[in-house]
Amino acid sequence: MIKTLDHIPVSKVARATKLITTGARIGFNYLNYYKDKITHSESEARFKLNENNASDIYDSLASLKGSALKVLQMLSMNKSILPPQYIEKFSLSQFSVPPLSAPLVNKTFQKYFGKPPDELFDKFQEEAVNAATIGQVHKAWKDGKTLAVKIQYPGVAESISSDLKLVKPIAIRMFNLQGSDSEKYFREVENKLLEETDYILELNQSMEMAKACAAIPHLKFPQYYPQWSNERIITMDFMEGQHLSEFAAVNKDEKLANKIGQALWDFYMFQIHKLRKMQADPHPGNFLISKEGELIAIDFGCIKSLPKSFYKPYFDLHKPEILNNPEAFRKKMEELELIRPKDDKKQIQFFTELFHEMILVFMTPLRYEKFDFTDVSFFERVYNLAEKFQVDTRAKRMNGNRGSKHFIYMNRTFFGLYSLLHDLNAKNIRIPY
Repeated sequence: MIKTLDHIPVSKVARATKLITTGARIGFNYLNYYKDKITHSESEARFKLNENNASDIYDSLASLKGSALKVLQMLSMNKSILPPQYIEKFSLSQFSVPPLSAPLVNKTFQKYFGKPPDELFDKFQEEAVNAATIGQVHKAWKDGKTLAVKIQYPGVAESISSDLKLVKPIAIRMFNLQGSDSEKYFREVENKLLEETDYILELNQSMEMAKACAAIPHLKFPQYYPQWSNERIITMDFMEGQHLSEFAAVNKDEKLANKIGQALWDFYMFQIHKLRKMQADPHPGNFLISKEGELIAIDFGCIKSLPKSFYKPYFDLHKPEILNNPEAFRKKMEELELIRPKDDKKQIQFFTELFHEMILVFMTPLRYEKFDFTDVSFFERVYNLAEKFQVDTRAKRMNGNRGSKHFIYMNRTFFGLYSLLHDLNAKNIRIPY
């Protein structure tokens, strides 16, 4: 049974102290690692080090909640950055972290509704059914409806900016933000995290997205209830189902996997190409699979709008007439800020070749009528290319931190979508929309 939290550090000093303590524990782990290398092999010692560090980092940030924990969630989706011990532990941040205790939950309701939850609802379950990075979910009943009540952790919204300064080195590595002018990318991350703590904004986004996407086959949404929601609490229908990753781990029905995978792909393509905005947090904790085999989307806190100035050149890049035309390709690179006005010939040649290779690999599915997301070779090419870019010292010397700020969440969305479809073992997914 997961232990509940009676207190979350809120002040800058308390949160910084928690991270400093964690740093000391990591230092101790490294001392043990050097000792272990004397009596064990390098691989065994390294495995133990990764395991201990992952546990200490997760336990520390799980107690802080908020943006610090959100960084772990993002990291858990990118298998090209971290060793498997970190991925396994950090994946818990998607939907399984220590929840708040009942007194803290009651305190939140008193502050924002002026009454405890058992006076607002006919029945309220004190034990959380789900706890993630920014909030936790409780089951409740009102007027014959079974409800999911999402409660934001205390102090999360107020501590985002200070938290991100503390975990900035991790975020910089995660988003590969080396070089000058990195601040605009970091502000993009900060602004999105701040939006995720605005539950009034999330409520409106959720209702708008559910209405706009209602006609997509095999896709369901909860109904939302503004009368039982506010800036720190959202109430919606309680949707029965398995989290996508849990379903994918046990499902043996290929036809069902393909049906859900197609619904997921169509959902994102409709958002991107019709709405010009998208749910930019595609991790397993945001999707359920119903007993009827339908995909359920349950979280719209992170919505990214796509301006035409970015959308058009981004999707033009994968077209053969652009990819195979050096002059047209370079023009799109300039529009997307991948090539800058002050770049010399050497820089232009280097980044043109680099991004041409990246686009060829990353946008591979978009060049097919149907695509098999169980294709291991595709994901190996993606991971190998990401690793190559991270270790290439030339990119850092030439200020490899470039491109429109919109790349951060667009690339994150596509990578997350690819990963979810791979986990589902989805095949023959119709690509054109």
